Amino acid sequence: MTARRLWPRLALLAGLAALVVLLRLTVFAPDLVPVRVVAAEKGRVEETVTNSRAGTVKARRRAKLAPETGGRVLELPRRRGARVRKGDLLLRVDDALQRAQLRLAGDERKAALAQRDQACLAAERAGRDRERTVKLAKDGLVSTEIADRVDSEASAADAACRAAQAGAERAVSAVVLAQATLDKTVLLAPFDGIVADTFIEEGEWTSPSPPALPIPPVLDLIDTRSIYVTAPMDEVDSARILKGQPARLTVDSRPGQHFSARVVEVAPYVTDRLEQNRTVEIELELDDAAVAASLLPGTSADAEVILSAKDGVLRVPTSALLEGGKVLVLERDRLVEKPLQLGLRNWDFTEVTGGLEVGARVVVSLDRPEVKAGAKARAQEAGAR
Repeated sequence: MTARRLWPRLALLAGLAALVVLLRLTVFAPDLVPVRVVAAEKGRVEETVTNSRAGTVKARRRAKLAPETGGRVLELPRRRGARVRKGDLLLRVDDALQRAQLRLAGDERKAALAQRDQACLAAERAGRDRERTVKLAKDGLVSTEIADRVDSEASAADAACRAAQAGAERAVSAVVLAQATLDKTVLLAPFDGIVADTFIEEGEWTSPSPPALPIPPVLDLIDTRSIYVTAPMDEVDSARILKGQPARLTVDSRPGQHFSARVVEVAPYVTDRLEQNRTVEIELELDDAAVAASLLPGTSADAEVILSAKDGVLRVPTSALLEGGKVLVLERDRLVEKPLQLGLRNWDFTEVTGGLEVGARVVVSLDRPEVKAGAKARAQEAGAR
């Protein structure tokens, strides 16, 4: 075959080969795997520990109250949800008998004071008579017998004055006792707080408590300024948790919100009621008193104690880590596996001390088998799934 006839065929074959390559790169090229990526950046990374079971919002001062005396309830001015100040009236029972006893004690006190004044005036007069009689006896103007009788009468008057004085003091004490008995018919708020619940109504009867058997409460009062959170932490973390450490709290009733707090107490023992899950109880107080006052005791809460923290360090999302401390990085259109040197970590971020540069596009969508090292990929648009 001559060269003139061979060249067209070679050109045709070259064109077909180029067409095949072009089709493989375009029409028949495999789709790029879409992946979600985040840029490695500098920021804050914390080392934290979290509670092993749900914690609980509690109040340090919570009083279940009942009056000290029985009777029919006349007033119940504060209902559930009412805010009260220390000393406010919460409940009053029928006090007609106690008021009558107080009036009687007051009248008896007046009579006793009058008797005291009368007896002491008589004693004062008898004392003056004794002084005159003693002088006259020295001058021989009265007999010894008369002087002795006057002295005895003065002594008796003094004794009567002292007895009347004791009677008056007793009458005053009776008034104090009657007033104390009357005071027991009212129930006053022992501290500022909010009424959590009431368990009695006006017109109902409350009974006095027999010895060693407390009566059921009629009112539940919570001091909203004493709100705190108790949380069980795993025993392995007990040596690292210290008073004063900062923490974050989340509360089930406030989804999506985090509240700054601090550790105020660490239990000196480990709770072992469940041998498979031994815990140490810690107590935390919120930094914002207004937020703390708004939380309802009994609400579930989770605590995250911050053991240490670093600012301005290179970090990646913890969810992007593969086994062995590796990540997938999107370089051009290919996924490349990178081994990292790691530092502090928590559920959100992990510190990178080596193996990665700022701005590297780290893959965070690792839930598909096609997302693997060597795969050709493209960055997924924001908001796509």
